[in-house]
Amino acid sequence: MTKDTNSKVKIIPLGGLHEIGKNTCIFEYDDEIILLDAGLAFPTDGMHGVNIVLPDTTYLKENRHKIKGMIVTHGHEDHIGGIPYHLKQFDIPVIYGPRLAMALLQGKLEEAGVSNRTELRSVLPRDLVRIGSHFFAEFIRNTHSIADSFTVAIHTPVGVIIHTGDFKVDHTPVDGERFDFQRLAEHGEKGVLCLVSDSTNAEVPGQTPSEMSVYPNLDRIFSQAPGRIMLTTFASSVHRINIVLQLAKKHNRTVSLLGKSMLNVIAHARNLGYIKCDDNLLQPWHVARNLPDDRVLVLTTGSQGEPLAAMTRIANQEHPHIKIRQGDTVIFSANPIPGNTIAVVNTIDKLMIQGANVIYGREKGIHVSGHACQEDQKLMLALTRPKFFLPVHGEHRMLVKHSQTAQSMGVPAENMVIIDNGDIVELSEDSIAIGGKVPSGLQLVDSAGVVHDNVLKERQQLAEDGVVTIASAIDWDGKLVAKPEVHLRGVVTAVEQSLLQKLVQQTIENLLSDRWREFARNFDTGEVEVDWTGLQAQLEQAIARLLRRELQSRPLLVFLLQAPEAPPVKTTGRRRRVTARVAS
Repeated sequence: MTKDTNSKVKIIPLGGLHEIGKNTCIFEYDDEIILLDAGLAFPTDGMHGVNIVLPDTTYLKENRHKIKGMIVTHGHEDHIGGIPYHLKQFDIPVIYGPRLAMALLQGKLEEAGVSNRTELRSVLPRDLVRIGSHFFAEFIRNTHSIADSFTVAIHTPVGVIIHTGDFKVDHTPVDGERFDFQRLAEHGEKGVLCLVSDSTNAEVPGQTPSEMSVYPNLDRIFSQAPGRIMLTTFASSVHRINIVLQLAKKHNRTVSLLGKSMLNVIAHARNLGYIKCDDNLLQPWHVARNLPDDRVLVLTTGSQGEPLAAMTRIANQEHPHIKIRQGDTVIFSANPIPGNTIAVVNTIDKLMIQGANVIYGREKGIHVSGHACQEDQKLMLALTRPKFFLPVHGEHRMLVKHSQTAQSMGVPAENMVIIDNGDIVELSEDSIAIGGKVPSGLQLVDSAGVVHDNVLKERQQLAEDGVVTIASAIDWDGKLVAKPEVHLRGVVTAVEQSLLQKLVQQTIENLLSDRWREFARNFDTGEVEVDWTGLQAQLEQAIARLLRRELQSRPLLVFLLQAPEAPPVKTTGRRRRVTARVAS
């Protein structure tokens, strides 16, 4: 590709900066946009009822006519989980990615009913594809915690940009698919304009251990387990699952799979050859349950304490088929993701109380990271020798530390920027700079759809201070028809409910006495016009002030105002009418 020395490529991350998850990045040149990954994140404790967190895609919706395609680096949820939701808002002409990721994505798109909104195309290592008229994407094999993962060299009119995707340096990969260092070095020799690199483990010195390093530790645990083994790990950890299946065969244990995602990933990985095992090694639970305990291995989801996952349900004694008993060995072959620690610890406690021998923790050597530590990051920098550097995928301190590592490898400080989601990085042949910002907030989704800010705020109020429901009926003369009904749910207060009801009644009566004529007009003409909506708003404000003062908290207020069903008839025969009736 011929370089354009006067032009600029824009790099705009919508997610993955100052956070872990929802990795989504835009590359824009002239009137063309390509996307690299579109992931999701999981909600924090304060996001009540929210299932997933997505980046704000306002910029993409406004520029949907520019979108020419997408690159997928690998099949983890924080890289492909958002695609079905985005396709409901805008089309993506074509999506290129590794075979395993495309197989997993196909199922997601069909389930969401959006498989007709794009075309999925699988790629192999060193494949080069053209996207639009300005971009070529070259897929370079890397090693990660999921099989079939790529680093991508994006050829642009400005120069070659290498995006590492998520990676680690594993010299003894379980599947034998080795990191293509040669191709990275060839790009480094020709000249890499910018390296966009994973920063997740930037604070960790040394090298990330090989996935195979967990084999002897799991082997020892398997050999010492007297009864059933239940092992939980990430369903997407295809390499780890391969090791577990090898050990199951070695120790003559039949494997039963639990959890929808575990079944789905293993099915696709077996079809593509990334998991190899005899068919008779895997058996449904109704078969495995009849075998001797020392011949059973249950491979399940729930390593992060997810409420609906199989291991969590077992711990809560809610699983319909499996109960913990003395002699069971439960292995957590995963470390808690930040934010999940409490859920994981609670799950472990419940399993131990029921008599299981639970094996967990970093010191046991039964889990390794899928991300590069400092020495691995140095190797990436040494091979690619970039002119400019952009750290991504990590919290702020990780980005800063990664930039310091790059400086130690010879990249000048002025040739790199620390950015946040939504920042527009303008990259030319001779410069890198932040050139503005696009919307970059959060889009929260529950089972019914998007959760807007006002709904989330109400949920937070409910969780923190409870809810007060007040029902009141008012007649055409601005008088209460009956005493207001007051109900408290989840509200802690020393105020007697009878007293609170009396105070609410006084507040309503005082406002009606003082301000009724502001809302009810035209008495002299024989027709009364009442602004019930405005009256309700004023009553809500007055009652909210009362509740804050008396309860010393801010419960959610639900105020139901019942207006008369029909206007009264005067002796002249003329009817009074109402401009607005409220019963909400």
